[in-house]
Amino acid sequence: MSRTSYNRRQMKLKRLFGIRGRLVLLALILVVPLMLERARSLEDARARQIAAISREYTALIGHAIDAQRQVISSVEAVLRSSSYIHGLGVEVGEPCIVMRASFRVDLPWIRSLSVVDRDGRIKCSTLPGVGGLDLSDRTYLKTALAADTLTLSDYVFSRASQQPAIMAAYPLRTPRGAPSGAVIIAAVNLRWMSSVMNDLGGRPGVTAQLIDGNGVVLAAPDDLASTIAHPLADKTLLAAIREHEAGSDAQKGSLTHRPLNGGQRTVSFTRLPGSDARLIVSIDEAAVTAGINREIRVAYFQVAFVCLLVLLGALLVVEGLIMRPIQTLAATAQKLGRGERGVRAARHELPTEFMPLARAFNAMAMQLAARENELLASNNRLSVMATIDTVSGLANRRGFQSRLDFEWLKAEQNETELALLMVDVDCFKLYNDTYGHLEGDACLSRLGETLANIAVRTFGFAARYGGEEFCVVLPGADAARAMEVGEMIRAAVRNLAIPHHAAASRIVTLSVGVAATRPNPTLRAEDLIEAADAALYAAKHAGRDRVVQHGRHLSPAAAARAAMAG
Repeated sequence: MSRTSYNRRQMKLKRLFGIRGRLVLLALILVVPLMLERARSLEDARARQIAAISREYTALIGHAIDAQRQVISSVEAVLRSSSYIHGLGVEVGEPCIVMRASFRVDLPWIRSLSVVDRDGRIKCSTLPGVGGLDLSDRTYLKTALAADTLTLSDYVFSRASQQPAIMAAYPLRTPRGAPSGAVIIAAVNLRWMSSVMNDLGGRPGVTAQLIDGNGVVLAAPDDLASTIAHPLADKTLLAAIREHEAGSDAQKGSLTHRPLNGGQRTVSFTRLPGSDARLIVSIDEAAVTAGINREIRVAYFQVAFVCLLVLLGALLVVEGLIMRPIQTLAATAQKLGRGERGVRAARHELPTEFMPLARAFNAMAMQLAARENELLASNNRLSVMATIDTVSGLANRRGFQSRLDFEWLKAEQNETELALLMVDVDCFKLYNDTYGHLEGDACLSRLGETLANIAVRTFGFAARYGGEEFCVVLPGADAARAMEVGEMIRAAVRNLAIPHHAAASRIVTLSVGVAATRPNPTLRAEDLIEAADAALYAAKHAGRDRVVQHGRHLSPAAAARAAMAG
């Protein structure tokens, strides 16, 4: 054998057992035994899958009933906290306002909260227009008062929301724990209760429904949504469940049931704690087995298809193992070069040999991104500091002007009222001269805290306008409401009783100017400031420690612009 022919044979062997050939051989070594094992296990798949379905639905039933318990537990927690908050509201004379303000809107399974007095009439509610509604004939109200604990109703049509619901009732107590004779109720959204059951639906031969004590469907997966608020189609099923419960004295169980339309079904049921509702899951074994048999037939075709697919994939994967990682890293380097600091090499898509290079790329990109984030954080801190008054803790004049412009534009678009209160500390120069600037700053800090608290309660925005002058923006408030808030601020500061012996009142007082308008294209936000400032000036000249409302006429500049626009 010549040296040339020997080299040629070596080259052919290298081509034959190159990367492509090796991957094809490896794929066959891995796939063929697996496919043979798959073919052997297909005959046992039916029994295994039926057992798996049984275990799966047992777990799903547990998860569904746990989810329903969590919904009921969260409803009870909300009712307990709302009962306590309502009691606190009674002490301050505004129970309904306090309850509405504390109502959590992030619980989609609670539609509304209402307080029902001992005569069965709604005293206050988070729903508008239902005050005085008579619910005295509702059984769950009487049960809640008698049991002194959370009570769930069967399916009812809510008179307040005009929608089907389950009602949860809890007896109200005073903050000291004594029964008040009233009840707080919540309408539980049936759609949300249905959503937690969706894992039980959408499967051939399986039905899942939550029913009340009368057999009315309260919740169901999406594929059975049409059955909600209707009685069970099989009238005999609830009777069979009750008979089984009476015989075993258990809250859950399983039974074999033959519906009126024929066939045989395995029924599992669990009672929802604290109510007469039951979660029912019914499985038609014949329908379930039919699907499994189809899967077995399809699996034989999958064996042949997978073998062919693996062979083809082995021929193509070599390009992916070598070329794609190199192209990915090259593209990453190019993006980093263009300044895209957020780019990262996807290490999970790269072979192990490329990991050190990918880690180096990512470390470099992370360092650059960290530096940019530090700069952004510094800029954000500076922006916040530029809009906050450090003495009063309120927004400064820049923050006030930004908020006023925003509320003005929103009120103009929505055609709503906007009110502004200009607040000035009476004789504050004398206060500083008498007590010193440190005490003056402490006084402004207390006034700022008082204004902030009132602004939160009245859905307003408070700011320090400059010196001893403050302002409060009240979106959606008319002149009458603004006057009420102004009096509230004046009285709150008087109640602080901050000593001011240099003033005639002997304590720190405020003068408040009030202006309100409905923004339109002929007015500017500055006109509202001028009007409130004029009212403040009038309050000062009228003797201080008072609230004065500006007249409804426009300022001269605004009137001139209105005339030109007309």
